[in-house]
Amino acid sequence: MQLPTQFLSLQNPPLLSHRHRHYSLSTRPFKLKLIGSLANSPESRSSELATALQSETLKTLEWPSLCNYLSPFTSTSMALSLTKSAAFPIGQSQEESQKLLDQTTAALHAMEALKSEPLDLSAIEDVSGILRSAGSGQLLTVRELCRVRRTLGAARAVSEKLAAVAEGGSLKRYTPLLEILQNCNFQKELEKKIGFCIDCNLSTVLDRASEELELIRAERKRNMGNLDSLLKEVSANVFQAGGIDRPLITKRRSRMCVGVRASHKYLLPDGVVLNVSSSGATYFMEPKEAVELNNMEVKLSNSEKAEEMAILSLLTSEIAESEAEIKYLLDKLLEVDLAFAKAAYAQWMNGVCPIFSSTESEVLISNGADNAWSVDIEGIQHPLLLGSSLRNFTDFIASSSGDPSITEEKSGAMAAVKSSKGVSSFPVPIDIKVQCGTRVVVISGPNTGGKTASMKTLGLASLMSKAGMYLPAKKQPRLPWFDLVLADIGDSQSLERSLSTFSGHISRICEILEIASKESLVLIDEIGSGTDPLEGVALSTSILQYLKTRVNLAVVTTHYADLSRLKGKDSQYENAALEFSLETLQPTYQILWGSIGNSNALTIANSIGFDKNIIERAKKWVDSLKPEKQQERKVVLYQSLMEERSRLEAQFRRAESLHAEIMELYHEVRGEADNLEEREIALRAKETEKVQQELNAAKSQIDTVVLEFENLLKTANSDEFNLLIRKSESAINSIVKAHRPGDSFSFTETDTSSYQPQSGEQVHVKGLGNKLATVVEASEDDNTLLVQHGKIRVRVEKSNVRPISNGKKMARRSMKKRGEQSRELASNLDATNSAAIAYGPLIQTSKNTVDLRGMRVAEAAHHLDMAISARGSNSVLFVVHGMGTGVVKEQALEILRNHPRVAKYEQENPMNYGCTVAYIK
Repeated sequence: MQLPTQFLSLQNPPLLSHRHRHYSLSTRPFKLKLIGSLANSPESRSSELATALQSETLKTLEWPSLCNYLSPFTSTSMALSLTKSAAFPIGQSQEESQKLLDQTTAALHAMEALKSEPLDLSAIEDVSGILRSAGSGQLLTVRELCRVRRTLGAARAVSEKLAAVAEGGSLKRYTPLLEILQNCNFQKELEKKIGFCIDCNLSTVLDRASEELELIRAERKRNMGNLDSLLKEVSANVFQAGGIDRPLITKRRSRMCVGVRASHKYLLPDGVVLNVSSSGATYFMEPKEAVELNNMEVKLSNSEKAEEMAILSLLTSEIAESEAEIKYLLDKLLEVDLAFAKAAYAQWMNGVCPIFSSTESEVLISNGADNAWSVDIEGIQHPLLLGSSLRNFTDFIASSSGDPSITEEKSGAMAAVKSSKGVSSFPVPIDIKVQCGTRVVVISGPNTGGKTASMKTLGLASLMSKAGMYLPAKKQPRLPWFDLVLADIGDSQSLERSLSTFSGHISRICEILEIASKESLVLIDEIGSGTDPLEGVALSTSILQYLKTRVNLAVVTTHYADLSRLKGKDSQYENAALEFSLETLQPTYQILWGSIGNSNALTIANSIGFDKNIIERAKKWVDSLKPEKQQERKVVLYQSLMEERSRLEAQFRRAESLHAEIMELYHEVRGEADNLEEREIALRAKETEKVQQELNAAKSQIDTVVLEFENLLKTANSDEFNLLIRKSESAINSIVKAHRPGDSFSFTETDTSSYQPQSGEQVHVKGLGNKLATVVEASEDDNTLLVQHGKIRVRVEKSNVRPISNGKKMARRSMKKRGEQSRELASNLDATNSAAIAYGPLIQTSKNTVDLRGMRVAEAAHHLDMAISARGSNSVLFVVHGMGTGVVKEQALEILRNHPRVAKYEQENPMNYGCTVAYIK
């Protein structure tokens, strides 16, 4: 392939694959390592905190909403995306911010000069993704190359148009805009190469792109002509022979062929069948004479595609080599678009250019000069409120379409906007005037008076000036350049971080104090609120003293009158108040500089319609809280605290006494239990010893009988054998009978069969593992009994039931008697409650307590029901429901009131708040 001589630079492109392209990345690891080494430094942490606070401040001041008003005035998708995300640049120094303001001013002049032919930036596309693809080695398509060409052409047209405007007028007025594009490479050669090689209207590669492509396409054209003539002739012959209804030439499997009926296939001897119709009636055949021509067509087609790919690869490599320069050009075009967007926004709201005040004002005030203002903004309106009131801004944007026929309508629309703005009273314009040397401004006044809105207006004005935007004000506003705008406005409560309103408020202020500098603007709403007023005033005063020496300007709002008195002690403080009309009982939203404002809470409450008695009582309280009555109030407060202390000490002594009694009862019951176990062990040992003695005695007697029998057997004759045996057996039987237990301690089978259990009697049941059960019902009709073991009732046969022995009965009667004695002892501890005999001492343990705190109502109800069911008879249950809102407590009492197993319950008492005691049947 060989290109024309004017594009010889395309001849030797770097080797490219269609997928990947490799570059040297040897410098990147070093950069990443350097960044990682600085990530944990104190400066890095401070920078991260500053960035986070600045981001939160932008949200607090509703900066993203203001940027949305700017987005309709943008022309490119890049600028639209930045304004929608509030990510367009804000000056990081006073010089950068002044440069942005100068660009906006120059764009305004250019818009005035280009009224007949407005500057069109809409043809500039965001081709950054295409540049990345080319840089990574991916082959660009024809459409992507055309997008790059259109963007380069539009960029060049913008530059030429701005240069023409500057030549026709004052060059100095347009210099800030021209400087943006001054060092840009518009890639004219690349634009020409793409235009020479590609027809962007048809999205095809032109024949002139290379000599090889031109030759291939010429040869292919001749070959296709020959092939088409041949196939037309063959198809006509087939048609005349009746082999097809009409001549048919088509392409199958990338080869040209003719259609013929299956029954007339013989008309094309040696022809190649390429395909068959779905019905099988038509064959698509390649005549023998067309095989070579088709082979040539396929070969030339592949060669053409390969040559086109080579051309696209060459153009892609050219774009990849120019990637950095094209990206730089896009960034500069974005700056131009933002400058014109800010200029159009300034026209829409009739804004004026702010001026950054210099340190020379400090010299003026030191020389006693008047009107030395650090902040001097007259008649500024809140930008967001103003934007919502200007409903006809869409008409203005539509008039900027570039159609010369609507230029006059644009001028009329702008005049209407300006005239309406001059008459409109919403939002109310305010004056912000702060003298040089003032470091802290304390704003007071009524609720809903506009204190927070005025403070936000100052914050937005500072951000707009830094970003190069005009302000909706009168004359020429003046204000310092602030490196950081830090705000604590609104409720900083955070449940995720476990911060209350006050702790969140103080945490934010602490972070602000950490990063604020001599050039920062600090805005704090309701400083020191959310806590004790006395401590709030003290903390607020200390914070303002700290800010006074460490920031350029701090503006705070408050209802504390003590903060407004700081001005009398220090000239670095200034007061301001929001005006409130006592005639209309409505705020006027005007700032009265140097004045102290009243909250007018009682006046506002009275106007809303509060009960007059409530208002009168509140006025009396206001009088009682005046400074001269504070000492009297402290005495009363001290007395009430001492009374409360005495009451709590009495409760503590009572609790100690009750605890001692309970512990004494515990040790006594514990001693009884230990003695019972010891006596049981001793009794068992004694019974075992007695049985062993009787066993040994019986064994000794039997051994004596056996020995005597053996001795007599030696001397006796055969006639005496039977007599000796009978005498020995009789003696042994006498011994056994003497040591057999009496009938009172056992039952024989005959006794058991004649045994008739009675209702209420306790028996052993074989079917329950010889467990002890109580007879509930004894039936006389059949041979069955209804017995109960624990909570289980079952009917069994009488033959499976046997009575307990007398010894066990006596033991159980003894244990029952001891249990009654223990319950009698416990009942003596609480003489006021006669029912305590059946339920035992009121001692709370982990086993008899259910804790419902922190549960939802349904969950608490479920746990309480399970706990009641699990408790044994004649027991107590401690239900801990806590104080809280009382919802869980009410549900618990409702369950205890209606549960069939709950005999009664006692609600919480002064010694046990949040706990109810239930008595289980």
